[in-house]
Amino acid sequence: MAPPSMAQLATERIRSLILGGELAPGQRLVESMLTERLGVSRPPVREALKDLQHEGLVAALPRGGVAVRELTHHDVFEIVTLRDELERLAVRLGVPVRDPARLEALRARLADLESAEQVPDAEGGTDLALVRRGFEFHVALVALAGHDRLVETYRSLQWQMQLCMRLNVAARGPAEGAAGNAHRHRVLLDAVESGDADAVLAALAAHGHDSFVWTLVDDLPGRTTDSTAWHAQVR
Repeated sequence: MAPPSMAQLATERIRSLILGGELAPGQRLVESMLTERLGVSRPPVREALKDLQHEGLVAALPRGGVAVRELTHHDVFEIVTLRDELERLAVRLGVPVRDPARLEALRARLADLESAEQVPDAEGGTDLALVRRGFEFHVALVALAGHDRLVETYRSLQWQMQLCMRLNVAARGPAEGAAGNAHRHRVLLDAVESGDADAVLAALAAHGHDSFVWTLVDDLPGRTTDSTAWHAQVR
């Protein structure tokens, strides 16, 4: 395999700073600041910002330049409802699990979550590890269906999903910690291992976005009629 380009490395590093919370939502991203921080020239930074804009992590500003994407109330409505429906479809198709290798993959992703506190600094710290490893656990959950197109659709939203997951980790804060986060996912794995799809769906409903939806989402701008109705229903 060819080594990653400087632009790819810059993209990964800026993405980690965003998902790790070091670059805050709405923060303007100045090329000169990023080149100094990353130790690279402007062209790879400029290319990285274009890639991140395509991923939905960075947004263009009206008068030029870019900033870290600020999720709106309607954004969260769309991301959370689509994620929930994709996961529910995967559970209906994939539980009871027919292929033992898929279940082993889900167990492995839980083990990754349980070791999140031991990640090296190079991985971005515990919070970023929880976001990334939590997402991979949910990918493995979706993969139980043995449905490649479903997994591809789920992964196509990965960065915007991880923005929501990052806010959820922040909302739960130190009170939950890495151990509590892993325990919530252990409940899902236990339900999957029971072979009862209804039990998994119930665990997903209880697992979800409670602290995030009930607290941080209230303060987000960009409410619409649809997002307001959804928010009232889930609360």
